[in-house]
Amino acid sequence: MKYSISFVLPVYNEAANIEDAVRRISALAGELTDDYEVIAVDDASTDGSPDIADMIALKDPRVRSIRLKKNTKFGGALAVGLKNASKGVVVYTDADLPVREEDVKKGLALLDKADVITGYSLALKDTAIKRIVMSKVYNFLVQIFFGLNIKDINSGFKIYKLNVVKDLDLISRSPFVDVEIFAEAKKRGFRIEQFGLLFERRSKGASTISRLSVIARTFLDMIAYKFSRHR
Repeated sequence: MKYSISFVLPVYNEAANIEDAVRRISALAGELTDDYEVIAVDDASTDGSPDIADMIALKDPRVRSIRLKKNTKFGGALAVGLKNASKGVVVYTDADLPVREEDVKKGLALLDKADVITGYSLALKDTAIKRIVMSKVYNFLVQIFFGLNIKDINSGFKIYKLNVVKDLDLISRSPFVDVEIFAEAKKRGFRIEQFGLLFERRSKGASTISRLSVIARTFLDMIAYKFSRHR
């Protein structure tokens, strides 16, 4: 079955990756459907990423470039991308494109039995003890606080049917936004499916998710959501 698809890419300092990522996504999208869009949302990058995205969008009307004036530590960029998505299915992936095209196809095939698809890594993504411990503690807290038994809640690949995300008023402005989306989806009775894949290691640019400011904002957003919305 063919779907209309919105590909959403939150971008922060991905000048080394964004052009190749959009090229690969556009090629894949052309195989999957005649009705697609690619939405690149720049989270106030400082390396020229938005200029590259703007140039791509000028050449291809199916690519949309959106700039945020202030850095939101990921959550705001993803929220804006989801809010602007207009197709029946929304595919989110990181701007360094850590998933292979065949895995995107495998994920889309699961939409017959679920409304939300999330990928988790079949191999250890990071060997740094700090990152391993941080990930395990975070995923444990997510399970305890929100009842979400998700193996890797912040993985860089997710698929949503549009009705899951189109009316969400997301408050998180950090990677906690993933938890907020899943918690709201669970409350509304949407079906969630997980599948394992091998994420490709980043070869260009640098991840910013382990920055102290991002970690702090993530836990603040967790507390805010837990006590203001999650019931």
